[in-house]
Amino acid sequence: MSAPVPVSLWRDRRFRRFWAGQSISQFGDRISELVLPLIAVGTLHASANQVAWLTALIWTPNLLAALLGAWVDHRVHKRRLMVLADLARASVLLTIPAAYLLGTVTIGHLYAVALVIGAGAVLFNTAYPPFFAHLVPRSSYVDANSKLSASRSASYVAGPAIGGALVQAITAPLTIITDALSFLASAVLIGRIPMDEPRAADDVAALSLLRRAGKGLAFVVRHPVLRAGLGCAATVNFFTFVSGSGLTVLFASRVLGLSAATIGLAFGVGAFGALLGAVIAPKVSRRVGVGRSIAVGAVLFPAPIAIAAAADGPVWVRAGALAAAEFLSGIGVMLFDVNLNSLQTAVIPDGMRSRVAGAFSMINYGVRPVGAVVGGLLGTFLGLRTTLIVAAVGGALSLLWLLPSPIPRIHSLATLRPGDAAGGVEMACAETAP
Repeated sequence: MSAPVPVSLWRDRRFRRFWAGQSISQFGDRISELVLPLIAVGTLHASANQVAWLTALIWTPNLLAALLGAWVDHRVHKRRLMVLADLARASVLLTIPAAYLLGTVTIGHLYAVALVIGAGAVLFNTAYPPFFAHLVPRSSYVDANSKLSASRSASYVAGPAIGGALVQAITAPLTIITDALSFLASAVLIGRIPMDEPRAADDVAALSLLRRAGKGLAFVVRHPVLRAGLGCAATVNFFTFVSGSGLTVLFASRVLGLSAATIGLAFGVGAFGALLGAVIAPKVSRRVGVGRSIAVGAVLFPAPIAIAAAADGPVWVRAGALAAAEFLSGIGVMLFDVNLNSLQTAVIPDGMRSRVAGAFSMINYGVRPVGAVVGGLLGTFLGLRTTLIVAAVGGALSLLWLLPSPIPRIHSLATLRPGDAAGGVEMACAETAP
C-alpha cells in the first residue's frame, strides 16, 4: 500500500521560511567554497599543501560529531542551537574582510576560520534532524528533502558563477561578506519559525557524554535499517572520493585531452543532473518505493564514472562521455540522498536523532579524506583510468549492504515507526511491499 500524496509543503509557512533560509545559505556556501581558496592563493600566495590543509580543517570537526550529537540530544532547544551555529559562522567569516581592510590577513587566520566553520556545520547538522522531524509531517519527508536538495543542486549550478563575478567586481576577501549575510538570513528565518520542540532525552541523563555517544553508535549498529544505510553511504562516499573531482579533472585534462572550458561544461551538466534528480525523487519513490530508490541511487551515483574512464575516440565523444557520467551520477546521488535521509528520519526516535546524526557524520564524512588519499595513491601507482574504474566498481558494490537488509522491501514510510527494531521494520516491509 502506498500513502496518499500529501498536500504541498509550499502552503506551509513554517517550511517555506526554513526552505528559504537553507536555500540562501547554500548559495552562500558555494561562494565560500570558491573564495576561501582564492584568498589563500591570490592574496596570501599559499602553497598547494596549505590549500589542502584549509580544506581538511573544514572537515576535521566531524571526527568529534558523535560526541557533539550526544551533547545536542540532551539540549531542549535545537532551533536555538541552529541559530547559534549560523551566527557563529557569520561572525567568523566577517573577520576576513575586516582583516583584509586592515592588511592583517594570514594563513593562520584562514585556518581558524575554516575550523570554526566546520564546527558550526557539525553543530547545525546534529541539531537539524530533530528539528526537521517535527517541522515536516511524516508523509512529506521525501517531498521536503527533495525541495531542500533541489535548492542545494541549484546552488552548485549558479553559485560558483555568482562567486566568480563578485570576486572580479569587489575582490575575494570582500566577497566573503555575501556568505556571512547568507548565514545571518538563515538565522533570522529559522529563528522566526514557531515550534513546540520535544523534551530532551532523559533516559541517559546520568551517563557521561562519551557513554551517551556510545549508545548512539550502538543504536545505529543494532538497527537493521540504520546499519545498512550507514554501511552503504560510507562505502559510496569512500569510493566517490577515490575518484574525487580533483582526480576526475586531472583524468579529463591529461588522459581525455579536454580543455578547461569543456571540463567545466561537463561538470555543469552534472549539476543539472543533480537538480533533476532532486525534483524527480518523490515521483520515483512513489512509483518504485523508497527502498528501491535508495538501491538504484547507490549504484547510479558511483558507477557512471566508468563511462568516462572507458571513453576514447573523437573529442566530442570523450567530452560527451564525461558529461553523461556527471549527469547520471548527479541523478543517482539525489535519488540516494533524498530517500535515505527520509527513511532515516522515519525510523530514528526523537531522543536519539542528534546522536545518530553525529555517529553518521563521524563515519560517513570521516572516510572522505581517507578515500581521497587512497585515490591519489592508486592514481600514482595504477594510473588514472584504472583508478576511476576501481572507484566505479567499488562504489556500486555498496549495494551489497542493502540487499540482505529490510531496505529494498520498504515501499512507503507510512507504517514505519521511530525506534522500530528488526521485527517492526520487517512487519512494515510486509505491509508496504508492492
